[in-house]
Amino acid sequence: MSQTRQIRIRRTYENCSGCRRCEIACALSHEGKTWPEASRIRVFMSVPGVEIPHTCFQCEDYPCVQACPVEALSVNKRTGAVNVDNSKCTACGNCIEACPGTVPHMHPQENHIVICDLCGGKPKCAEACQEGRWNTLKVVPRDKKVSYKALAKPPDQLTREVAKQVLGEEIAKEAFD
Repeated sequence: MSQTRQIRIRRTYENCSGCRRCEIACALSHEGKTWPEASRIRVFMSVPGVEIPHTCFQCEDYPCVQACPVEALSVNKRTGAVNVDNSKCTACGNCIEACPGTVPHMHPQENHIVICDLCGGKPKCAEACQEGRWNTLKVVPRDKKVSYKALAKPPDQLTREVAKQVLGEEIAKEAFD
């Protein structure tokens, strides 16, 4: 059996069109239906024209996993993704609080956390984005020299940063004031 390198999803936020194909592909894969609220990736639009696809950053120290009091979260050694054991999860929310990007969220109908599992090494969100040629989400090898935790930020903070790039400093300031 060949050993798979750990991966991550690189995001180029300024390319996002807001089509939400990533959410649909994820929900279809995990839930069997179009259900963006249950998707492991969510697209936020805090400012018109700035779309933020938000999913797990796979922090190198996995604060969400460390925060789980019942060991419902674990790290997949092959992919580097966080796996959720739904039967153990008590939906306490500790992982949400511990995550620097506030990525985990509650399943809309079931009593457990939802977090990206990288689709076993072939993320459907990135496939859908690449099929659409937006190149916002791309699967790349995990680089041990990069701090992914440093990249992990809540969607509003990412929106502020991207709005400055896309809209310019002055318009971005107006959007948030």
